[in-house]
Amino acid sequence: MEKNEKNINRIKVVLAEKQKSNKWLSEQLGVAQTTVSKWCTNNCQPPMETFMRISQVLEVDLSELVRFDQVSQAK
Repeated sequence: MEKNEKNINRIKVVLAEKQKSNKWLSEQLGVAQTTVSKWCTNNCQPPMETFMRISQVLEVDLSELVRFDQVSQAK
């Protein structure tokens, strides 16, 4: 995986800013903690619907979670 493909989402950063844990997010979304961990390390990306739900539970704009400049470069 190229470096520019690695940091598509900012979930980990936003969780830290909001002082929330991976466990808290996994409970809010009803997913496994390991799933949230994979998202936070950018090993995999959640579906767009999940990104939207994450933005709702963290009370942030979707653009704060997704680095759209990295998405376009990852193609």
